[in-house]
Amino acid sequence: MSLSFGVTVLPDPPYTRMIELIQLAEQQGFEYAWTYDSHVLWQESFPVMALVADRTSKIKLGHMVTNPGTREPTVLASAYATLHDISGGRMIMGIGRGDSARRYIGQKPVKVAEFEEALKMIKPFMNGKEVSWNEKDLQLKWVRPELPEIEMHVAGYGPKALAVGGRQGDGIIIQLADPDIIQWIMDTARTAAEEAGRDPSALKCIVSAPSHVTDDLQDAREQVRWFPAMVSNHVQDLIDRYGTDGSSVPQALTDYVQARKFYDYNEHSRVGAKHGEFVTDEICDRFCVIGNNDQIKAKLRELAGIGVDQFNIYLMTHGQEETLKAYGDDIIPELAAVRT
Repeated sequence: MSLSFGVTVLPDPPYTRMIELIQLAEQQGFEYAWTYDSHVLWQESFPVMALVADRTSKIKLGHMVTNPGTREPTVLASAYATLHDISGGRMIMGIGRGDSARRYIGQKPVKVAEFEEALKMIKPFMNGKEVSWNEKDLQLKWVRPELPEIEMHVAGYGPKALAVGGRQGDGIIIQLADPDIIQWIMDTARTAAEEAGRDPSALKCIVSAPSHVTDDLQDAREQVRWFPAMVSNHVQDLIDRYGTDGSSVPQALTDYVQARKFYDYNEHSRVGAKHGEFVTDEICDRFCVIGNNDQIKAKLRELAGIGVDQFNIYLMTHGQEETLKAYGDDIIPELAAVRT
């Protein structure tokens, strides 16, 4: 399977900026466009996504990621089915337990068991099938059967969340570009898929991370230091639950978090965030895809070689148009032909 490319754009005001960047991504050959779903930190993404759907024609659209906590599951499923109708069948769901959307309003991520129950319902319901929910039989009878099925990809880091992804998802969303950790994550999810009687090889792998194309590697690291700090929120939860001895979660994922001091959601996914100061250059290089064209191509070939299906750029760096154009002009034409 060839490596496909996506981009994640924040729903920052003005809302027209998100539309412009996704239109440019479509022109540059990106197959997927995603956005955050954190309704207080940024603008409400669903109405903007409807405008994006109306003003693009080919690119597939979704959240990186939504959650069934701040979004009541039947509302979430109906919203996706509606956007699928508006876009002519171009929606793709990314879903997790909720980080900034939940924590910023004083709620914890959705419990794993509740998360799995929601996913069992959301996938068939948004695709027009009858489901049982709250002891009621429900169906979105207006879903157009001729549209392709909406895929549901599950974000997670820990063994329990990854097992849910393996049992319920079409793929796994991984927010880092470290090959060793990616392989552990996919092995964990695929083991759960196999135990549930599913085909583990059918589980797709979507890797999301910032990418900055430049000859100035040190500047690139400063552009992306916020990202491993963001990942550390999830890793700290794993450390609290499983410890740091490597028996449940690899130390390659947990070791760097020991230097973390704090996290300020007001600077969530922002270049220059002070909470990213603890992140080393080595972690920036491992978790992100940065450097000149040759360095980026080498990293992407490595990811394709371990079975990554999609690389998704978190476009929260400077020079956003330049990044999209660098990928469209040189990287996507060459790397989209890489076979895994």
